[in-house]
Amino acid sequence: MHIYLPIAEMSANVWIFLGMGWAVGFLSGLFGVGGGFLMTPLLIFSGIPPAVAVGTGGAQVVASSVAGALAQYRRNNVDVKMGVVLLSGGLFGGIIGVQIVRILRAAGQFDLFVALSYVLFLGVIGGLMLIESANAMRQARAGKALSMRQSGQHGWVHHLPLKMRFHRSKLYISAIPPLMIGAFVGFMAAIMGVGGGFILVPAMIYLLRMPTSVVVGTSLFQIVFVTATTTVMHATSNHSVDIVLAVLLISSGVIGAQAGAIAGAKLRGEQLRFLLAALVLLVCIRIGWDLVVTPTELFSLDRLGLH
Repeated sequence: MHIYLPIAEMSANVWIFLGMGWAVGFLSGLFGVGGGFLMTPLLIFSGIPPAVAVGTGGAQVVASSVAGALAQYRRNNVDVKMGVVLLSGGLFGGIIGVQIVRILRAAGQFDLFVALSYVLFLGVIGGLMLIESANAMRQARAGKALSMRQSGQHGWVHHLPLKMRFHRSKLYISAIPPLMIGAFVGFMAAIMGVGGGFILVPAMIYLLRMPTSVVVGTSLFQIVFVTATTTVMHATSNHSVDIVLAVLLISSGVIGAQAGAIAGAKLRGEQLRFLLAALVLLVCIRIGWDLVVTPTELFSLDRLGLH
């Protein structure tokens, strides 16, 4: 069954996008990420224009993140105070990012910028996470105790001013690093059409030294509000949100997020990080391949109506 997408200006198979929404929603609930780092490339691979994929992917991320965050909140896995601090920085970064998108689209460089951003950030973050999680799993099999941090020790973060106590995460650190991380994630959310979880999750684990179980829920909490804001701004400023496509993705994504949250409760922290890293690297390789492979049609006059 096909349906016409008015903003994307194309016909689409309903079942393909319903399945896509469910799969990404499942990953959202499983890993504590919005799923945009996967949804946006999948939409582009399916023929959706990159600008529309970024804007509409954000709408789907909001729905999946809400469902996943509620499931994690019921398990007491959300540090609300930390989430609010991250959100404060994220909203600022998101506003700047939307304006950058408008400038890049006007210059005709947005498509290339998005592809390069995905390859760079997914490659670096996925590689680092894969190495760390593989080492953690190897230590677990060897019977060594695993600890992401020692109580009362936070490295350079511990020496910064404006300290706050985050009871759920058992941290007493400066508010500056969460604000900076939140701002960067908000910026990338606007530029790449992602919730930023693939950046936020490792940042909270390795920089802020938060427990993995709390990271998942807190990440989703922040993603909900930042992505909702950037999606509204994309719709009003760039007119790049396809409501019909968003409804298809959201309706199945919410169901998938609940299933993912249930599955995630059965895996250990290092296993979740390893699976997320592998998925991030696969997406990076796929996008990188499209950048270097020779296209099947070097030139096309379709868009000019001269075929």
